[in-house]
Amino acid sequence: MNQENNSIHDFDFNLICEYFSSIERQGPGSPEATLQALNLTGKTASACRIADIGCGTGAQTFVLAANTKGSITAVDLFPAFIDRLNARAAELQLQSRVQGVVGNMEQLPFGNEEFDLIWSEGAIYNIGFERGLTEWRRFLKTGGHIAVTDASWLTGTRPAEIEAFWNDAYPGIKTIDENVELMRTSGYTAEAVFTLPATCWTDHYYALQSAAQKTFLNKYAGNKTAEDLVANQRHEAAMYDRFGDYYGYVFYIGRKC
Repeated sequence: MNQENNSIHDFDFNLICEYFSSIERQGPGSPEATLQALNLTGKTASACRIADIGCGTGAQTFVLAANTKGSITAVDLFPAFIDRLNARAAELQLQSRVQGVVGNMEQLPFGNEEFDLIWSEGAIYNIGFERGLTEWRRFLKTGGHIAVTDASWLTGTRPAEIEAFWNDAYPGIKTIDENVELMRTSGYTAEAVFTLPATCWTDHYYALQSAAQKTFLNKYAGNKTAEDLVANQRHEAAMYDRFGDYYGYVFYIGRKC
């Protein structure tokens, strides 16, 4: 579930769950981007412990499971997402290594230095980039890695329309350099940074919603809340189509000092 418009939080909780549960991803990304970031952590061959925070229905969770030997605890606030993730883990016979739990990223039930790798794609904005890095740090072993994606400015200046759009949607949005500095001051060494390609937005996120939107609108014909939810997603896609050169999701990979 992407954050481009805060009004998403004004929609009915159950409708949000239903809509986003019907698509493979809840935000921009791709299996290739997840694997690229995982390779940069050096954890592909290790039996590490991983926390996937804000996991959604688990698109990236199962890429991590397929390319590591470790165990994954996947956390999300939406029970419907976790139900779907756990059902898929059972289908893939991964339930001994992948466990989805309902939880709030502001009050995670983890112990100090419990994990070798903390992962979060398209979700840290809910708590804020700096706050997430700072508060989650204690769950990570010294020398362990954190890998998160966050919406970032790709240019120093941008058109007023898109700047206003993002300042309303995500006031914490910063440039890549500003976020790298926040990693340093939060107790990490920034080891790698890369911008997700446009296909992570167009092909792997917005395009997947077209069929889901038709089904959703047919089911809830005349329901203004459902119609507004779809309109919101279509507006996000249109804004990316017009202004995608100025912002994007960026993978930030750091090592706990």
